[in-house]
Amino acid sequence: MKQGAIFDMDGLMFDTESMYQEVWKEIAAEMGITLPDTFVYEICGTSGELLRSVVRKYYHTDDPDALFHRVVDGVEEKLKTAVPVKPGLFEILEYFKAQGVKTAVASSSWPEMIRSNLQVSGTEQYFDEVVSGSWVEHGKPAPDIFLLAADKLGLDAKDCYVFEDSTNGVLAGLAAGCTTVMVPDYVQPNETIRKSQAVVCTSLNEALERIQNDQL
Repeated sequence: MKQGAIFDMDGLMFDTESMYQEVWKEIAAEMGITLPDTFVYEICGTSGELLRSVVRKYYHTDDPDALFHRVVDGVEEKLKTAVPVKPGLFEILEYFKAQGVKTAVASSSWPEMIRSNLQVSGTEQYFDEVVSGSWVEHGKPAPDIFLLAADKLGLDAKDCYVFEDSTNGVLAGLAAGCTTVMVPDYVQPNETIRKSQAVVCTSLNEALERIQNDQL
């Protein structure tokens, strides 16, 4: 078993990706834009300059940061009262806690949103560290965020699991040298992911079962 476990947040721990997509579409409608299906695949799991480039491409805006802040504000409003937890999250966190495995959240979201979601969902107590994509120069699929999370846990990246739902997140985990597990949300694994060393599980429950059976 690895010594550390690093979790993405949106789409992996919490079913928040649907909220993001809803707000992205609401803003697009206000601007007279119809988002194609490709938008979901390109925006999921991104941050930094990569996120800005996707927003510029689909929204034709010179200020992608301002538009993204509108999306964040809209989602924050929805999350103030309830954060939907993905099946198996509490079980795998309880298991890691009992086994002395250090844990971190490494999310593209802003640190304030990460903290709020952890508090509202009742999962804050399980995590030793929180890392935001806003703290690193290069967003996913670059490995920066996971390397920083491993460093904060006092571990080498190769001694950590990474749990992700997005293609960019999985590529970032692999690039960091972590044992990377994909639990798909919106985006199913593409051929690149299936041919990689990433392990694809249908749920966090399956991931936990594999860990308990020494299959990860």
